[in-house]
Amino acid sequence: MLNDDDVLAVSRGEHDDPFAVLGPHADNEGRFWLRAFQPGARAVFAINPKNGDILAELLQRQVGVNDTGFFEGVFGVGAFFQKSRHRRRRGLHCGSSRKPPAYRLRIVWPDHVQEIDDPYRFSPVLGELDVWLLAEGSHLRPFERLGAHIREIDGVKGTAFAVWAPNVQRVSVAGDFNLWDGRRHPMRLRRECGVWEIFIPGILPGERYKYEIRPNDAGFVPLKADPYGFSAELRPATASVVYDLHPRPDCLSLSATEQLRSPVSIYEVHPASWRGNSSGGFPDWERLAETLIPYVADLGFTHIEILPVTEHPFDASWGYQPLGLYAPTARFGPPEGFRDFVSLCHAAGLRLIVDWVPGHFPSDSHGLARFNGTPLYEYADPREGLHQDWGTLIYNFSRREVFNYLVGNALFWIERYGVDGLRVDAVASMLYRDYSRKDGQWIPNVYGGRENIEAIHFLRQMNEIIGRECPWAVTFAEESTAWPSVTRPPSMGGLGFHYKWNMGWMHDVLEYMSLDPIHRRYHHDRLTFGLLYAFSENFVLPLSHDEVVHGKKSLIGKMPGDYWQKFANLRALYGFMWAYPGKKLLFMGGEFAQWNEWNSAGSLDWNLLDFPQHAGIRKLLCDLNGLYRKTPALYEADFDPEGFEWISAGDAENSVIAFIRYNRGRSSAVVCVCNFTPVVRHGYRIGVPGPGHYREAINTDSHYYGGGNVGNLFGAVNAESVSFHGRGHSIPVTLPPLATVLFEWER
Repeated sequence: MLNDDDVLAVSRGEHDDPFAVLGPHADNEGRFWLRAFQPGARAVFAINPKNGDILAELLQRQVGVNDTGFFEGVFGVGAFFQKSRHRRRRGLHCGSSRKPPAYRLRIVWPDHVQEIDDPYRFSPVLGELDVWLLAEGSHLRPFERLGAHIREIDGVKGTAFAVWAPNVQRVSVAGDFNLWDGRRHPMRLRRECGVWEIFIPGILPGERYKYEIRPNDAGFVPLKADPYGFSAELRPATASVVYDLHPRPDCLSLSATEQLRSPVSIYEVHPASWRGNSSGGFPDWERLAETLIPYVADLGFTHIEILPVTEHPFDASWGYQPLGLYAPTARFGPPEGFRDFVSLCHAAGLRLIVDWVPGHFPSDSHGLARFNGTPLYEYADPREGLHQDWGTLIYNFSRREVFNYLVGNALFWIERYGVDGLRVDAVASMLYRDYSRKDGQWIPNVYGGRENIEAIHFLRQMNEIIGRECPWAVTFAEESTAWPSVTRPPSMGGLGFHYKWNMGWMHDVLEYMSLDPIHRRYHHDRLTFGLLYAFSENFVLPLSHDEVVHGKKSLIGKMPGDYWQKFANLRALYGFMWAYPGKKLLFMGGEFAQWNEWNSAGSLDWNLLDFPQHAGIRKLLCDLNGLYRKTPALYEADFDPEGFEWISAGDAENSVIAFIRYNRGRSSAVVCVCNFTPVVRHGYRIGVPGPGHYREAINTDSHYYGGGNVGNLFGAVNAESVSFHGRGHSIPVTLPPLATVLFEWER
C-alpha cells in the first residue's frame, strides 16, 4: 500500500516524481497496483480497451476524513500471471512478463462517463540521445523534442509535451482538457537535462495549454506559455495552442554566395497596416497573398521583408517585443497560413525575409521572465539583463540551453516555414554591455571590456550553423556602430552575417536631402563620405520603417521646397540610391510618396495613387527595379571596389556628383549623374569610360514620373574624343533640375 504522505503529495500537487506513484506498478507478490488521480470523480475503473470489460475497480483513498481524489486498485492477476509463471518455468525473460496488460480508465463523473488512456502507463518520450544532447546544450533542433508534438504511441494518438524548467519541485500541463488544474497532469523529470515530459493521450491540434510550475520554495509561478509553443491564442489571451508541425517545405535554391552577386531589392512591410480594413481587424495570410505578393512582384522587387511575425503581446511594439519565438502571430490566422504565404512568395519569384529579435523579450508574466521562479532565460543582474531603453529583458547568452533555444529558432523559421533570410534586429544592443547605459550601470566582461563576449559567440555560431545547415538562407544585421567585419566569416574574425544595414549612408543621405538646395554645397561630403567605407562590408541601403515614424516625417515630408520640388527631390534620391553600391530596401508607402508618417494602427493612403505625382513615383520605382534587375553593372560587384569609380566627386558648388558602376570584369557600365539643385545645367561635360553610345536608361525628370521632361536629345549622347575628368572620352549632357540620370554604356 502507498503511504499517506505520497497520496497527500499527489493530491496537493506537491509530488516531485508522479510517475513513481501514478499508473501501474508491480509489487513483490506479482500483482499490479493501478493508481490514478481524478479529483471530483465518483468512481474509476480499469477496463479492457478491446471490449470494455472491467479489469478492476479503483477505490478512492481517504486520508483522515477527507476524500483525496486518489484512486487505486489491484489488477492484472489470474490468467495473465498464469502465463507469466509458465514463461518463468520455460526459462524465458521475466522482464516482459512484468508489463501490465493493456487497459484504459473509465471515469464516472457526476454528470457523464469518460473513457481515457492513462498518461502514466507510457514510457518516457525523450530518448537517451535526445536527453544527452539537451543536457550538453548541443541539440541543433531542440524544437523537434521540446514543445508540444502530436505523436502516436502504442496505437494511441495524443501529444507529447516537454519543457525545460530545472531546479523546481513540479511541472504540470494545464489546459481546457483538465480544467486548468495543474495537479492532474504532473510531468516526469529527466534529471540529466532539467526537462519535464509527458505524453497525454487524446490531446490533438487546437487544444489550449500552459505549464504550471511549482518552485522548490513551495511558491507558485504564474501559468507559463510554452517557450517552444508552435501556435498561440490571439492577444489578449495568452495560452499556447497544440499545433502539428509540417515537414520542411521547398526553398529557392540559389546559394547565399550567389545571392551576393545578384540583384536584391527589398520591399519592407508591416502586414497589419499595409492595407488596413474598415473593421479594424487584421488581414489574414490568404488575403495578403492575394494582394501583397502580386503588388510587390509587379513593382519589380526581388524580396519582401516582413516586420516580426513571431507572437507578441503588444500591437504597438510592431512585433519587436516577442514572447512566442516559435509561433507565427495569431493576428494573421493559423500557422499554416503563413507557411502557404511563404510558398506563394516563392511561386511568384520573390524571396521572403523576416525580422528576427534574439536581443530581448518583454517581462509579461506568462512569458519567459523568471520562468522557473528565478531568472532562467535572462541575466539575473539588471545591469546585464534589463534593456533600459525598452524595459525588456536580455537573454542570458552564456546558458547553453538559451543559446540552443535561439539558434534552434533561427533554423526553425528557415526549415519549417521556408523563409529565405533573417534580418536580426538591434545587433548593436547585443554586442555592447554598456549599450545605452551610463557609468556604473553595466558590468564589464571577464577581461574588463565592454564587449558582450557571450552574445558575440552566439551570433557567430548562429551564422555558422545557418550557413552549414541552410546554405541557401541569408542573414542581415541591423548594426548601427563601427563594429568591424560584421559581414566577414567568423574564421576571419567576423560575425558571419551576409549583409549589414548601412545606417551611416542612410543618415548622411537623408540629412543631405532634407536641406534646402541652396545650402547643399556646404554639405557635399554627406554624399561622398560613404564611399570611403562602402566596400568594408556587404551593405544594404535601408530606407526603413524607422525613418518614417515617431516625428521623423515621411520620406516625401523630409524633402524641401514646394510641391513639385519635393517630388523631384524624392525621385532624385531614388535614382541615386538604385545606382549606389549596395542592395536596396524601401519601406511600404515610399513607393508612392505617402505624405503621412507611418501609422501602425492604420493603413497606407492608397488613394494617393489617383494623383499623377504619386503614381509617377510608383512608376519610377518600377522602372528602377526593372533596370536594376537586368543590368549586372548595378548589382554584380556591389561589394567590390572594382564595381565603382568616381567621375566627379568634388563639384560641391553645383551640387553635382557623377560616378560609374561596372559589372564584374568591367565589360559593361552605367554612368550615374545627379543634380541636387533646381537649376537646369546644359552642356555639363563628364568623362566617360570609353567611346560609344550613352543611352538614358533612367531620367527621374521624365514626364512619365511627373517630372518636367528635361533631358538629352533622343535620350542618348555619343561620346566625344575630348579628355575630361582624366579620361580620354567625355559627353556633354543636359542635367535636369533635382534629378538623377543613368546612362547605359553601349559600346
